[in-house]
Amino acid sequence: MSMTYTEVERQARSLSAEERAQLVDTLLESLHGSGLSEVQAAWATEIERRVAAYERGEATLVDAEEVFAKARRISGQ
Repeated sequence: MSMTYTEVERQARSLSAEERAQLVDTLLESLHGSGLSEVQAAWATEIERRVAAYERGEATLVDAEEVFAKARRISGQ
């Protein structure tokens, strides 16, 4: 017998935050197919590139408060 949407949702909400996040990833991947894996792989490559640049002292670092202030100025807030 298959579960109803309401039953699935109720059971999903009883999972831990980490388990719910894993479930979301699995469900999104089932909708988007291998495209999500490609995006994840691209981000992993980009993260490695940025970390390596930071470790070599080649990265230009910007203070978070400066970034947020600029975003507020741009958005007019």
